[in-house]
Amino acid sequence: MTKGLGAWGPPTRLRATAWQALGLGIVLALFTGPGLAQQQIKDSHSAADDPPPVATFSILGYDPETGEVGGAVQSRVFTLTGVLTADADAGVVATQAIVDVSYGPKGIALLKQGMTPDAIIKKIWADDPDPVPDRWTKQGRQFAVMNLKGEVATFTGPKATEWAGGKVGKYCAAQGNILAGPAVVDNMIKAFEETKGHLSMRFMAALEAGQAAGGDKRGMQAASMVIVKKGAGNWLNNDTVLRFQVDDQENPYKELRRVVENWNKSRGRNPVKPTGQQ
Repeated sequence: MTKGLGAWGPPTRLRATAWQALGLGIVLALFTGPGLAQQQIKDSHSAADDPPPVATFSILGYDPETGEVGGAVQSRVFTLTGVLTADADAGVVATQAIVDVSYGPKGIALLKQGMTPDAIIKKIWADDPDPVPDRWTKQGRQFAVMNLKGEVATFTGPKATEWAGGKVGKYCAAQGNILAGPAVVDNMIKAFEETKGHLSMRFMAALEAGQAAGGDKRGMQAASMVIVKKGAGNWLNNDTVLRFQVDDQENPYKELRRVVENWNKSRGRNPVKPTGQQ
């Protein structure tokens, strides 16, 4: 018994064939260099490897009676972290479709500098270097900006997946992509403007109206809502009036409505304010 050969090597003829193949591989590598391997990797990429666009519809809104500002959103994605960015010293931003999450903090920073929502929209999109133009192009971005006066602007890039678009109403803006059609945003604006009550209930009505018009063509999965106002949250030094998030649900509206309605029943019971603050 030849222990070494039996344990580690094939018969002599097979070994020779293997060595010949290895030699041919070395010669090919010398002539082709790393470029061939890189091209093979590039050619193996497919659209299936790209992250899907965040098909979403959202609404930004302002209540002139309370001074509260915020937004609500629904999408066929697992979670919606990063879509809405709100600041009680600035306003609110929604960023969706071929998302660049940095649009949110950038928008808030420019609001604090006193820029108008329309000017912010133009600057952020113009300054976007479009770092992944073939797979995650800026041409597909969609975002909206609202300040603390309720002034708002919305933008939809030319390559956002159809149907995609936005509409501005009175103290509100609705926008979405991969929607059933323009009736989605039309219904959202109408519901927001006509619904009475707290801003959260108006947002809830707008989301449900958008869904009733067909909503996201891919279905439902997650929803979220945020409202801010300086010092208006519970406890001390809290600017967040509410922040609710429903993830990975067959019908996120049902759970979001339950939470919003219960919050409205209990809101204002235990506020903690500095002496003299209303």
